[in-house]
Amino acid sequence: MSNPKVVVIGGGTGIPVVLKALRKEKIDLTAIVTVADDGGSSGRIRSAVNIAPPGDLRNVLIAMSDMPKFYADILQYRFDKSDGELAGHPLGNLIIAAVSEMQGSTYRAIQTLAQFFHVEGKIYPSSDAALTLHAVFKDGHEVLGESHIASYKGLIDHVYLTQTASGDSPVASKNVVKSIMEADTIVLGPGSLFTSILPNIVIPEICEALWKTSAKIVYVCNIMTQRGETERFSDADHVRVLNEHIGTKVIDTVLVNIQEVPEEYMNTNKFDEYLVQVDHDFEALKAEEVNVISNNFLKLRDGGAFHNGEAVAKEIVAISQRQEFRH
Repeated sequence: MSNPKVVVIGGGTGIPVVLKALRKEKIDLTAIVTVADDGGSSGRIRSAVNIAPPGDLRNVLIAMSDMPKFYADILQYRFDKSDGELAGHPLGNLIIAAVSEMQGSTYRAIQTLAQFFHVEGKIYPSSDAALTLHAVFKDGHEVLGESHIASYKGLIDHVYLTQTASGDSPVASKNVVKSIMEADTIVLGPGSLFTSILPNIVIPEICEALWKTSAKIVYVCNIMTQRGETERFSDADHVRVLNEHIGTKVIDTVLVNIQEVPEEYMNTNKFDEYLVQVDHDFEALKAEEVNVISNNFLKLRDGGAFHNGEAVAKEIVAISQRQEFRH
């Protein structure tokens, strides 16, 4: 019997935690990673070199590799703020940029580096081109650029993408749609709803594949709300927004953390995007027609509240081993 095929979709710092745990399981693992980041080092690199932003891809490469910690520390090394043009760049971002330019494709660069770093599984950028995220707010105002969205005071209605260079509709990378269609289980998140998960889903080919796939679709709900994105959101609100962007109720199961986050771990100085713990609204979740798995998925570290990757991975593997499908 072949191993279950699990596809994880997202970006940011959320999915690496889960991918690091999942790569140790007996599954066929694939990560589809957002390329809409336009802030920090990634933003500077994509402005200087016509490639997809490397930051989220770097974190996923490290999470899915069996490289020694010392190697990971080298890739994550960030140049000092006094280092001129290099200031703030992680070395890994520069390596991905160099290989992308050398091979003429971020997609091909990631496949090469995945072999180089002994990645266990497959990693695909959601698109081979840098993308611009557009957020349309309830008041009709539109903000361009992932790094600018949280600064506008308002409620987001929906997001969409364009290719940064041409303004055209985005196109999915090679093998992305195939992976979704062949998956047994698809995992969305964890991660920022509007700026890490949805920038993959609103690529038309990916959205259509989520409609058509027979895979079970699991959403790992965020533990905390996020400033400028999901203020006052319940777990059901997260699911509703995902389903609205996809166009139908495709999410089958939601993993919900029920462990309370201690007040002292809500460090808004260190993690200023966090506000409060996500409220649970099980009645509204029923309206979204999802199965709810409630458990202690919390891990407290570095003064903040994060997902326990091992606990989440255990549930995903259990879901993947069940033989029922959506349709």
